[in-house]
Formats: sequence, structure tokens, C-alpha cells
Amino acid sequence: MRGQPGSYILFLRLPDKKSISIGKLGMIGFPAGLYAYVGSALGGWEARVNRHMVGGRKLHWHIDYLRAEARVEGAIIFESPESLECRINEAVERVALPIAPGFGSSDCGCSTHLHLLKKDWPG
Repeated sequence: MRGQPGSYILFLRLPDKKSISIGKLGMIGFPAGLYAYVGSALGGWEARVNRHMVGGRKLHWHIDYLRAEARVEGAIIFESPESLECRINEAVERVALPIAPGFGSSDCGCSTHLHLLKKDWPG
């Protein structure tokens, strides 16, 4: 049985600046701070977000590599049968700094789906 489809914003905190190898993207320098990652899970958002929350599994998506070094602080879910990922990403870009070109956006036209929040919120 499939779960409820949707898109999400995952919030992760990286306590210290760090260089992390992100799969085929290579080594990327990440400043310390609160990050917003925009993703979608049309097969069921609950299983996908839970996977991100728990971590520790095989590194598959770009976010898995960052997740191994950062702490998940929470998520916002947008239930929808269609992917809202890129539209949500555009909104996040208005209030955050795009980080790591190509991160999570290899299957769309967005420059990245990872953003560093300009103001340390929530927190």
C-alpha cells in the first residue's frame, strides 16, 4: 500500500562548518547554520521523511550525505498528488541562501534544493 504523496521541507542544523563529500557532486564546504532542504515523495511522504529523521541507512540521495553530519530539527509537509517541490523551492529561495549547486535538483531545472536560512529560525 502506497502512502500519502507529498512534498516537504526538511530542516537540518549543522553545528560547525564542515566540508562533506556529497556523492557525485564531490566535496562541498558547508557553513554552520540551519538548512532547509526541499524534496518530494509521491510514493508516500511519511516513509521518506521518517527515513530522513532516523538517518543511518545507505547513502542514496544528496541529502543523505548531509544528514549523516547534521541534526534534523523538523519538517513541514505539503500533501499533494502532484510534486510541489520546485514551487516550494522557489518560495524558500526568497528567504534563504541557495547552497551547493545541483544538490537534490538533478531531475529538474532548479539550481539547488538546499538553502541556508538567513536568520537562524526556528531556534
